[in-house]
Amino acid sequence: MRIKVWDLPTRLFHWLLFLAVAAALWTGWVGGSWIDWHARLGLLVLGLLVFRIIWGFLGSTYARFAQFAPTPGRVLAYLRGRWRGEGHNPLGALSVFALLGVLTWQAVSGLFSNDDIAFKAPLASLVSSDTSTWLSGLHRQGLWIILGLVALHLAAIAVYALRGKNLVKPMLVGWKEADDLNIKSAKGGKLWALLLALALAVGTVWVANGGLLPPPPPPPPAPAW
Repeated sequence: MRIKVWDLPTRLFHWLLFLAVAAALWTGWVGGSWIDWHARLGLLVLGLLVFRIIWGFLGSTYARFAQFAPTPGRVLAYLRGRWRGEGHNPLGALSVFALLGVLTWQAVSGLFSNDDIAFKAPLASLVSSDTSTWLSGLHRQGLWIILGLVALHLAAIAVYALRGKNLVKPMLVGWKEADDLNIKSAKGGKLWALLLALALAVGTVWVANGGLLPPPPPPPPAPAW
């Protein structure tokens, strides 16, 4: 029986986040003239994360956090082979929440960072120089945590592929074959919820980019010779 698992907004979020994080990691690693693009990609990641958090409450069935929250009971049932369901399994859900948490921290800390040369993040002026430097250091170290979580995520996909379960295809097309007739297709995710999530994501990016800060003072006039 074919059922709908992942709605279109969830699938677009997933692949856009993958591309944005990959590009942000590369531009951050290279640095130099690419640091401005790194900052732009960080804002994109932040907007995507805000969208996903809202969609986790207002989206369709399997996109909602309540559907796959890794409670102790669900994790124990999964480890005992008794868990039945679609969407993220309890261990996969732990990975999802870990990635969302780490990426949110990474995006927010990046808003206050600097490179000790010429770059200052949009909100760096709101904190002291020492605090900005401290957050910059943590932001750089976060790279390794993200790489570790991504590697774990890819390893899990590979293990399931070896067991004959394709986790990538449903995230591409939205549907999958289900053996349990009691499993239903995803429902919900209304247009108003999508528009609200998009509006909050865009608004957050605007604020994060310094939208509420006063404009910088004009440059001093050129000296008259």
